[in-house]
Amino acid sequence: MSSEFRNTVRANLAKPEVRANFYRAMDGLMTRRLDQFPDKVELERLRTQSMAIRANALSKLPELLETLEANLTRNGIQVHWAETTDQANQIVLSILQKHNAKSIIKGKSMVSEEMGMNHFLEALGVECLESDLGEFIIQLDGETPSHIIMPAIHKNRIQIAKLFHEKFPDIPYTEDVDELTQTARRILRDKFYAAPVGLSGVNFMVAETGTLCLVENEGNGRMSTTAPSVHIAVTGIEKVVESLLDVPPLLSILTRSATGQPITTYFNMISGPRKPGEKDGPEEVHLVLLDNGRSNIYSDPELLATLRCIRCGACINHCPVYVRIGGHSYGTVYPGPIGSILEPQKAGVDVHGELAQASTLCGACSEVCPVRIPIPSILNRLRYDGVRKDTANTNTVGSGKRRTLSEAATWKTWAWAATHPTIYHAGSTLATHFKGMLPTNLGAWTTVRSAPKLAESTLHQQVKHLGVDHE
Repeated sequence: MSSEFRNTVRANLAKPEVRANFYRAMDGLMTRRLDQFPDKVELERLRTQSMAIRANALSKLPELLETLEANLTRNGIQVHWAETTDQANQIVLSILQKHNAKSIIKGKSMVSEEMGMNHFLEALGVECLESDLGEFIIQLDGETPSHIIMPAIHKNRIQIAKLFHEKFPDIPYTEDVDELTQTARRILRDKFYAAPVGLSGVNFMVAETGTLCLVENEGNGRMSTTAPSVHIAVTGIEKVVESLLDVPPLLSILTRSATGQPITTYFNMISGPRKPGEKDGPEEVHLVLLDNGRSNIYSDPELLATLRCIRCGACINHCPVYVRIGGHSYGTVYPGPIGSILEPQKAGVDVHGELAQASTLCGACSEVCPVRIPIPSILNRLRYDGVRKDTANTNTVGSGKRRTLSEAATWKTWAWAATHPTIYHAGSTLATHFKGMLPTNLGAWTTVRSAPKLAESTLHQQVKHLGVDHE
């Protein structure tokens, strides 16, 4: 692990209040998800169906994106393609400049976080106001999301109350959750009407009809996409599905896997700008489709499954590593298991390959994934890509750059000894005989655990003593 990642993990492990917040929140989410799937047979059927829907969409991704663009354009939605986050930011900026807009109200969007859009626009004098309550809270505190569906999950009620009192001293201090929510609602209410441009993410894009689907609980997404005269949606190219019939199963398993809800409060289907005679809705709707490394992932049959993700966060909620170190430790937009496979593929294993090491490979993530992404297998593949020698046989960015001479020499020596029985037996016998002289400090391994102790005799000696024939 790099020193930066190690340092952030160490710093966050030293925050008992934050760790307690994560434990409490994750326990609740796991229980609620479990309650939503009382019939295990039905759960597995739905997972298989959802996996098939996403796999089918990815198998036809180029064709479906062409169909989607044609139908969105027919519906009056303007489609923009961005290969990089810089291009996506420039597209958003050009739309704002066209309307002389100096402010933007945002619904929740992880892709906008991926773009670093707030910092980009604010540096140019454009106010970006988050309207999702969790995003609003962390924006007040100058933080980034620590979870993809619950960005302020690392904070408790008292911390949020103190933050509100600090930022809005004219409002009486309260720790009442309903009062705090009402305060945020009052502050945001006028912003929805005043902002000339609203921005949102997208959960599903339906190629068949040219429809953008948006799942939310607070109504801020609907306000952001209807009150301003211009709506900009930003999303990754992988979010497309083939038909409307694909949406209900995905929606059902998404909400139950994410927050343990049978359905969310709001499900928005955006099919175009305001039509003549209609009383509300934006006059312009834009969709920015971001690649940012997704095409490269798409080109690898083994890594392609990464793009099946529907961003429910179930893998994060059930990850023992995430629960202990928290989302900010990862230092990336997407934390937890999905971040540990997605971020190294987007930025390169030389940049974020260490995240693939931050896993016990317990498999809890893949057991709950609603679309059956084989996360442990992909983690192992990325670990291998990071140190592999034959880098010509992979498209993974940064392959081989984590390979070190010392580690390669160690494993080569081990492989040589293990394939020469005389050397191996002599070495293991010597190690067992002089086990008391072996070092107890094994670097990072023994900073949090005891060094393993050798047995009194080797396995071969024990087998021989039992009289077991090696044949």
